[in-house]
Amino acid sequence: MKKKYFGLNLPMLLVLSAIVFIATYMGVLSKDLAGGVALMFAIGIILYEIGERIPIWNTYVGGGLVLAFLGTAILVYLHVIPEEYVELISSVNSKPMGVLNFFIIMLISGSLLGLNRDLMIKSFAGYIPAILGGVLGAAILGIIGGLFFGVSPANTILKYVLPVMGGGNGAGAVPLSQIYERVTGDAAANYYGFAISILTIANIFAIIAGGILNKIGEARKGLTGDKKTLMRSAPEIEQNEEKFTTQLKDYAGAILMGLTFYQLGRLVADKIWDPLVPSVPIHPFAFMIIIVALANGLGLVPGSLRQAAKEVQSFFTKNIVILIMVGVGVETDLNELIAAITFGNVVMAFLIVVGAVIGSGLVGHLVGFFFVDSAVTAGLCMANRGGSGDLAVLGAADRMDLISYAQLSSRLGGGIILVIGSILFGTLM
Repeated sequence: MKKKYFGLNLPMLLVLSAIVFIATYMGVLSKDLAGGVALMFAIGIILYEIGERIPIWNTYVGGGLVLAFLGTAILVYLHVIPEEYVELISSVNSKPMGVLNFFIIMLISGSLLGLNRDLMIKSFAGYIPAILGGVLGAAILGIIGGLFFGVSPANTILKYVLPVMGGGNGAGAVPLSQIYERVTGDAAANYYGFAISILTIANIFAIIAGGILNKIGEARKGLTGDKKTLMRSAPEIEQNEEKFTTQLKDYAGAILMGLTFYQLGRLVADKIWDPLVPSVPIHPFAFMIIIVALANGLGLVPGSLRQAAKEVQSFFTKNIVILIMVGVGVETDLNELIAAITFGNVVMAFLIVVGAVIGSGLVGHLVGFFFVDSAVTAGLCMANRGGSGDLAVLGAADRMDLISYAQLSSRLGGGIILVIGSILFGTLM
């Protein structure tokens, strides 16, 4: 049987990709959703298939998904992709078209609605402690590293640990810099420039760590489960779960339901939370997660729609993820990473990521989670660049089904870091 590449044989893949690339370099590829998606698939599938075949890379770094991400970033850095189409991919991935948001919405609704209700409630109850364990571990190892490089514990916490564990750029580094300016009177840009540099280095370590943790889990079966649940007791809880059948029309309903949950999250974030607590912005995804969890826990969603949402999520996880990795790669500025690379910064960022893994893994184990899955979601998904970083980490760790927990780390966990930052900027500066 001939090898297939996302359903295509090799001659078909090469011919289709060649047509897309020729249209791109001749400037006739349509500058709309159709053209952007075609180019993203052509780049992504090729890089993915190469990455799956590179020794060591495919075992410890994350394989095809990570190469689709980093390889695209390198293509942009080397100006291999024409600038007009770099902008097109960025617009498809983020604004105004927002395929990235659409992807995350489908994964959140499917992963949460696909969970057994008892399992979901028990796992959510232990998740905040696991996040806090990761923050504590990051702070301890970060401070130890800072002492070797002459950085005071206070500066280590404020300038290294908080930006790395803050839930990314838009939800972490940017509002932290604004809090810094309001509390200290110094310009926000003075804090942000350094914070984003450290965060960029930590993000790369987090992705690599995801691949390594995946291999550790495969070698030590007791440290992980099926890569879809956190709880060690999941098999016992799920064994009596009722099975449902779906029809094609259920998928449309599941998609509408997921998109509506997100809009409801936006309503809560913008019209209720922000006016009440303007100093601590919380992303709509965090509220969406809470709303979907409540809908599942209260039994408001019919079983066939829950199953359809889970199957839609599976399709996106296995196929559309290629588009997202290319989009994230286009929006990754390698100049930021290169500018930030000093020996001290690299070592401290590395130690903070390791601390997040150890702290979240150990606390997660104490509350009934698998060590690896807790370390990936509550640890690494706090120590990366938010939504796009979550997807890169989960892709490297082969745990895309845990997106809801990853988003809790980036969104709700990021909010916790903003509260901590508000207190510490006033006491340690």
